[in-house]
Amino acid sequence: MITSFLSRSQLNSFYLSMAGNLLSGISLCPHYQRNLPAWTVNASSVFHVQKRSFTCFSSKKKNIGFMDQILDYIEGGPKLRKWYGAPDILPKDGSISEEDDESPEEDEVRDAVLVTDGDDEIGQMVILSLIVKRARVKALVKNKRAAVESFGTYVESMAGDANDKSFLKKALRGVRAIICPNVGFLSTVESLKGVQHVILLSQLSVYKGSGGIQAIMNSNARKLVEQDESVIIASGIPYTIIRVGSLRNIPGGKQGFSLKEGSAIKGTLSKEDAAFICVEALDAVPKRGLVFEVVNGEEKISDWKECFTTLMEKADQELS
Repeated sequence: MITSFLSRSQLNSFYLSMAGNLLSGISLCPHYQRNLPAWTVNASSVFHVQKRSFTCFSSKKKNIGFMDQILDYIEGGPKLRKWYGAPDILPKDGSISEEDDESPEEDEVRDAVLVTDGDDEIGQMVILSLIVKRARVKALVKNKRAAVESFGTYVESMAGDANDKSFLKKALRGVRAIICPNVGFLSTVESLKGVQHVILLSQLSVYKGSGGIQAIMNSNARKLVEQDESVIIASGIPYTIIRVGSLRNIPGGKQGFSLKEGSAIKGTLSKEDAAFICVEALDAVPKRGLVFEVVNGEEKISDWKECFTTLMEKADQELS
């Protein structure tokens, strides 16, 4: 089955939404900040813009990809990519050279974030958010060609079997953190050697709270997420399990949140907000592990770093 990636209009809408939340964390020189497009001025919230087309100001390439157009628009042209932090150009198929594959593990720099389901809608939202944060991104996908066409050279897209040791070793090379927007990956891999943080988006609370025919329909997904949670908790790797409510296709950044225990059983959460929280959790690495629930609610959270610090302190107190 051919994997369906986000359409251009969906990419456009989501990118503008997430950029509003994430651009505030990007460090640019004062001169460049003054020259950012007008619609990036209010970077702490989702912004509303008039219709406009994305254009590449200075690229001489006639067939430049859509993601290149987006990032060129922010960066002020491809000449600034290296200064801005964009990765080196990869081959069109997204592959890396055999020479890179043979580099000794002890010499590798672990600075990449691996998204385990780059075909998934939330996975693609996570990838776009990471691009905005100038992170080095690797993604496991089923349709590599579609992924390369969608994300261009800003993502190292990889297609293969996670049960294959050689493929998994290649996928994890240089990876410091893993974001799992869907279930099923963690329970199938034998080793996550070298990984420093794993983030799992979990709907276990929703599955446990369902009954009747819905419980039967969710039985397989519940089994997978229970296995994933058990594996990562027992792994010894610092982990963050984000237990969300029912996920909805509504714009993110427009509602507040509730992190009350038990809220995920009946609550809901925007998929865009779920992707955003996964990315915000990256730099909040717990000593052992962190499990919390989150749904859309009334609480406005302006500082997620402080929020995660509070959650981790509470978790440490409960474990001590």
